[in-house]
Amino acid sequence: MAETSQPESGSRLKNFPVSGFSIIMGLAGFSIAWNRAEHVFDPGCCVSSMLLAFTTILFVVLAVIYTLKAIKYPGEVMGEIRHPIKLAFIPSISISILLLSIAYVQLQPTLSWWLWAIGSIMHLGITLYVLSSWIHHTKYEIAHLNPAWFIPVVGNILIPIAGVHHAPVDISWFFFSIGLFFWPILTTIIFNRLIFHGSLPDRFMPTLFIFIAPPAVGFISWFNLTGELDAFARVLYFIGLIFTLLLFTQYRYFTRLKFFLSWWAYSFPIAAMTIATLLMAKQTGAAFYSWLAAGLLGLLSLVVAMLVWHTTLAVLRREICVEGH
Repeated sequence: MAETSQPESGSRLKNFPVSGFSIIMGLAGFSIAWNRAEHVFDPGCCVSSMLLAFTTILFVVLAVIYTLKAIKYPGEVMGEIRHPIKLAFIPSISISILLLSIAYVQLQPTLSWWLWAIGSIMHLGITLYVLSSWIHHTKYEIAHLNPAWFIPVVGNILIPIAGVHHAPVDISWFFFSIGLFFWPILTTIIFNRLIFHGSLPDRFMPTLFIFIAPPAVGFISWFNLTGELDAFARVLYFIGLIFTLLLFTQYRYFTRLKFFLSWWAYSFPIAAMTIATLLMAKQTGAAFYSWLAAGLLGLLSLVVAMLVWHTTLAVLRREICVEGH
């Protein structure tokens, strides 16, 4: 048994996907959403602290696993970096670090600063690498395109949320500008792919929810940068809302899908829209936004519970970290 278990264990480490960090993105967004809800609704409990502790521990575990993979199977990691589809998930590591920085900004400012600095530098490096890859390589085809391509470059729009607390404001404006510039460009390209080149494969269908994230996160970043709920902030919020409504009306397409780790793409965008709506509720005092935020938080909680359940089952059945999953 020992002779067979070692190769199997090695194979599972070899096939550990970088997209596994999307779990951290979802759980960190979930923790932040509950933290903001506790400030808006004052439920008398502190769910967010437990969620954040669990998310932090899980991030450390996944980081150790992926580091071991990089040491033992460096060729596999380089294969992900050079892969035309998997490359888009490499920055899920830096985004996870940045989300943890946001989650800790009030609780542990020093830890938040270190996480923000590491995550920002890492994400800038990934952004430059990805842009260079897009410009100078000939390996990309229209079939490789999916909304996960937002993550490397538009993901910069996330950095100002904690950045305004940790660095001169121009640094946050720098990163915000990168994300804001590439968001409409990639939206146009991806819509061209969806309309004229057929539907996405089933495993990538959940990434359609990523369309919600740029305007929702952009709204939060813009408010943190300006401190105002101005006209542009409202435009960003309502763009996020229309994408949310659009995708919710297509729930039948998503309920028939087989489970893949890509299902975690449901979680962070819904979390971002929930946080944005909580911010709207706090700033406007309108009952509509409070009810909408409560509904989105309830939906997000159900979605995360479903994802944790399916992921746990997949781990127990050894359906994750296998070739092709």
